[in-house]
Amino acid sequence: MATAVEHDPAVEPLLYRIEGAMKLLNLSRTVIYEQIRAGRLRAVRQGRARRIPASAIGEYVALLEREAGGDR
Repeated sequence: MATAVEHDPAVEPLLYRIEGAMKLLNLSRTVIYEQIRAGRLRAVRQGRARRIPASAIGEYVALLEREAGGDR
């Protein structure tokens, strides 16, 4: 029997709307969608809605850090 998962507001969401990802990454909507199309930022579909997994945001930041590491 499945149990209901209680929502704890102190816990970060597992999926972010595009607007949430925009705020977290400080990027425009256009850049977010460009990064998704380029395969640099993972997204999932829930019906017609596109969501960004929290893990994908961390992976994207790590990618940017690796790319910036070559400049140091």
